[in-house]
Parts: sequence; C-alpha cells; structure tokens
Amino acid sequence: GRPSTYASILTVLQDRNYVRLDKRRFIPEDRGRLVTAFLTSFFRRYVGYDFTADLEAKLDDISGGRIDWKAVLEEFWRDFDAAVGETKDLRVKEVLDALDEILGPHFFRPGADGADPRQCPSCSDGRLSLKLGKYGAFIGCSNYPDCRYTRPLAVGDDQPEAAALPDGGRELGADPETGQPVVVRKGPYGFYVQLGNGEDGGKPKRASLLRDMDPSTLELDRALALLALPRTVGTHPESGDTITAGVGRYGPYLRLGDSYVSLKGDDDVLTIGLNRAVALLADTKRKPPAKSLGNHPKDKKPITVRSGRFGPYVQHNALRATLPKGVAAETVTLDQAVEILAAKATRQAEKKGGKKAEPAEKPAAKAKAPAKAKAASKAPSKAKTGTKAKAGKAASASASKRAET
Repeated sequence: GRPSTYASILTVLQDRNYVRLDKRRFIPEDRGRLVTAFLTSFFRRYVGYDFTADLEAKLDDISGGRIDWKAVLEEFWRDFDAAVGETKDLRVKEVLDALDEILGPHFFRPGADGADPRQCPSCSDGRLSLKLGKYGAFIGCSNYPDCRYTRPLAVGDDQPEAAALPDGGRELGADPETGQPVVVRKGPYGFYVQLGNGEDGGKPKRASLLRDMDPSTLELDRALALLALPRTVGTHPESGDTITAGVGRYGPYLRLGDSYVSLKGDDDVLTIGLNRAVALLADTKRKPPAKSLGNHPKDKKPITVRSGRFGPYVQHNALRATLPKGVAAETVTLDQAVEILAAKATRQAEKKGGKKAEPAEKPAAKAKAPAKAKAASKAPSKAKTGTKAKAGKAASASASKRAET
C-alpha cells in the first residue's frame, strides 16, 4: 500500500487477527500464516515485491498522463481473472495438502523427546494434519471418524494435551450440593464445563473456560467456581451497592450499578476480593446514578433523570427523551418530564403513522375551525358591500355638486 493507506491496512490486519502488536513489533498469528501460505502458493505473483513495484510505477504514469488507466486495469484483470480461474478448479484437499506441507514445520514442531509431532496422541497410529470444518481450519487425526481427536489451529507447544479429551469429555467429579456430575468438554466455540445432563429435558448449566485454563488439568473446585458466576464480591463501602464479578462477551469483569471494569493481568474473576475490586472501580469514571423525579400520573410508574452519551435524559418505562436546551438535569421537575415524554411519544407515533395522543379539548377546537372559516369567508362580502355603499355615496355627492353648478 501507499503511505496514505498504511495505517488503515495495519488496522485491518490487527482487527482480523492476522497479526498482533507486541512490544511495538507485529507478530504473525496462525490465521495470518494460513492466509499468507495460501496466497504465496496460489497467487505468488500478486504478493511479490516486483509486482507491487511495477504497479506503483504504472500508477505514477497514470497520474502523470503518460498511460491510459483503462489499459492498466484491462491488463491487470486479464491476468488476475486467469489466476482465479486456475484456483477455482482445485479441490479443497489439494489446497489443504499444499498448506499442510508449507505450515507443517510451524504447527508440528518436534518435542524434546524427539517424538513424531504428527503422531496422534489419542489413537497413536493416526497422522495429524490440517483440516477444514464448519467453523474454520483446525488440526485433526487422519483416522477420523474412528478417532475424533482435534485441536485448535495453534502450535502444539501452546496447548499441550489441551485437546486430548475423550469423546464424552473428562469428568471432574460430582457437585457436592446436587450430586450431579461436572464434565469438561469441547464445543465449536472452545472448551466449557457442564453441570449434569439437564433435568426434565431442560438445558444443563454451562460455563466457558477462561483463556488461561487448561482443560486437561482443570480441577473440580475451579469448575464449580466457573459455574457459580456471576458471584457477589461484596458491598461497596461508600455507595452501599453490591459489587459482582462475572464473565461476559468481552471477558471477565466487575460490575457496580451501571459501571463495568474489565479484569486483566493477575486479577482472577474467581478469587478477586472486595478491597481490590473497590480500588479498580475507583480508577474508572462512573456514571452518576439515576435520580427519581416521582411517579407518572397515569400508570404510577417512576420517572427518572439519567446521564447518557448524548446528554441528560428522562425515562419512563422504556421511553427515553433527551432534555431540551434550557432544562437542566438538576432542576427538571416531574411536570416538565411528563410533558417532554409526551412530546417524544407523539413524535414516535407520527413516525410510525399512528394516531397522536391528543388532549380531550383538541376535538372541540377542531370543531370550531369550520365556523371560523365560514366567518372568514363572509368577511370579503361585507368588505365588498361596504365598498359599493361608499362608491354610491360618492357618486351621489358628485351628481349633487354638478346640479348645483
């Protein structure tokens, strides 16, 4: 890419997990290695330095008016279309075999004992190789379906024995409260622990393993702690609100009211204490709590004023309305909030094509409108009659003056 596109290209590479930034250096991820191996195997010309340099020169010629841009595009597309046509006829196995040969030294590194890194640890006589499944590439055994050993697309040293689980998972023990078995299993989205098999056809309770947990060495107490999340850490000494710890979409977190803090480093979501939690929450900017203005006169449900991304707003049930200019969150009253919410509800109804919520006196006002219009329509007639009368008087006066003369 050119300098103007350099930053955006590197951002895309990181967002798609092709590389990671570590100590100001870009380290290739396994996904990036896979894509690079595919391009260098089947589109070598387009990832070569000579092609990039030649295209840069042609772009400069186009900018200087020395070459027609359509001719450059036509030449590029002719060769590129031919290259794509060649790959379309390839079978998936041919592609996987080529990638497996290129990436073999990376994914299958010899161990300290000199054992064959491609030997399946589950059946012992199968050969590990690159596979393609519903959820992407992975490493599996050649004896499938007799042997179902798999592991994520990662270097073997990163997860030793992590994926070598029996087909039904590894049982850790029984829950002391319910007596149900606790099992660690592997699913399409990673490893998880499960409590029981679901009573009366219900769904059993599950919890995903944390990033630093090894399913082959996980113990019962840690599994039970995962299944118990979210847990109560304690009560905040100042606000009196409850602090909870759990695992969400973006990883482990602490929660206090509407405020969240991500847990990183050595902070363990299963064991973090109250003092550490209070310290972490103190370093974050908390949203001010909601202020109650009173109950709505119709359904007696509370109306609150809150602070949002776009400024303060009032809320009644699911309806929210931003405070207009001149109305401060500290001084807004219940009556003002009711009017602001009613105006918001009317605007929403108009957008949806529904009926407006009109006060009771509105229809009467509309009924008087025709009478006003009728009176207005008569006004021109009166004006016209008055004009004629004045004209008649003026004509009589003129006639009398001529007679006198």
